[in-house]
Amino acid sequence: MTKLWKQLPLLILPCVAVAFVVLWVLSESNTAVLWTDQPEFALYVESFNAAQDNYKIEFHYMEVAAQRLSILSGTAQETPDIVIGNWLKSATTRTLFKPLDSFFTKNKIAKAAFYPRLLNLGTIEEQQYLLPVSFNIPALVFTRANAQLLSNPFTIGFDEIKTLGKTYNVERNGIYSRMGFSPAWNDEFLYVTATLFNAAFREAEIAREVETAPSVVPAPSETAGDVTWNPEALEEAITALRDWTQEVNTSIQAEDDFVFKYFYEPSAKLAMSGRILFTYMDSAGLFTLSQEQRSNLDFRWIAENNTIPVSEDTVYYGIYKRGKAKKAADAFTEWFFQAETQRQLLEISKKQRINETYFGISNGFSAIRTVTEQIFPLFYPSLLGHMPPSAFLSPPNILPQNWSTLKAQVIIPYLHTRIRQQDTRPLERHISDWYRTNSGF
Repeated sequence: MTKLWKQLPLLILPCVAVAFVVLWVLSESNTAVLWTDQPEFALYVESFNAAQDNYKIEFHYMEVAAQRLSILSGTAQETPDIVIGNWLKSATTRTLFKPLDSFFTKNKIAKAAFYPRLLNLGTIEEQQYLLPVSFNIPALVFTRANAQLLSNPFTIGFDEIKTLGKTYNVERNGIYSRMGFSPAWNDEFLYVTATLFNAAFREAEIAREVETAPSVVPAPSETAGDVTWNPEALEEAITALRDWTQEVNTSIQAEDDFVFKYFYEPSAKLAMSGRILFTYMDSAGLFTLSQEQRSNLDFRWIAENNTIPVSEDTVYYGIYKRGKAKKAADAFTEWFFQAETQRQLLEISKKQRINETYFGISNGFSAIRTVTEQIFPLFYPSLLGHMPPSAFLSPPNILPQNWSTLKAQVIIPYLHTRIRQQDTRPLERHISDWYRTNSGF
């Protein structure tokens, strides 16, 4: 009896282990919860659910998925399995995802299929935690009749924009009846310029991690709140923008007067009418113009020093490490990141006319190269002969989860003001004041 009593733990342990496995299997849901700030994924979820009967995805739209993720209470009702959106690699969210390398090692997803630099942005300590979904890049748009003026079929740089713009101008007594281009017409262009001058806005906490690495020489930086940047490069960009206005269009007042007089119509229509030579928009804006407008327009990607800046709102995909539906999440992940799946989604989007509102995959170019380079031209024929050089694509820095609000409320207004007048308050003061009055962000 004593001997049996001593052996009892050894007999019970296997039974407990089996029971634990059974309970775990029974507790795992076949329905994965997807959180996203990308409304197009409602269509993708619907397509996945209709394509098979083993798993279901439950779609949840939220304004900024990264912010919601960072305040998770951990209750089962509030826990996602998949998160898709912007700013997922910020310091507050990057530790909440599980590694995805097994998808590559088991050949469920082809690692080589992605744009390498976009894929690398989703790594942490050489492990893949996030997969890129889509991205946008800046374009300069003009009427097809003026295409012969440009020297390159793919890209255009600042010097050529200035030269062609000045030549196109028609001015009399300081009043312009035709103007080639002004950086002040679009505040987002000011930000693109700052990016190409290497203003290098990035999350402060992540920047400190990088700059303390032994092999990294820290760049000049200023920090306020959660953001750091290169102040010297930012000042160079502002000076260059001011000089641009003076050299090409006389003055900021002349540019603003021209806008007041003629910009009662969308800039794309002004380009088609010949009132202006160029207008700025990103790829999503360009390819959601009406078909009638696009048929009369041409474009070039904006590039400097063989660099095309990828928009900082690039969409990434992660699997929450405490999710309750691992198999369902894995199945959706494997399904979505196939070229054939994305071709079918583009086809559905076209049939349902969703492509008139949202561009491509998740309102951008697909991060899968074969989809963008081979499949997109079938749906967007104007991309033929205009595909952005993949080696030029420069992904954004890691930015805090509140970046879209901070940029809209502080960075863009600061650039808008600085090209017009001196600002005695430095940018760090503007950002610090914003954080004090917006503690909820």
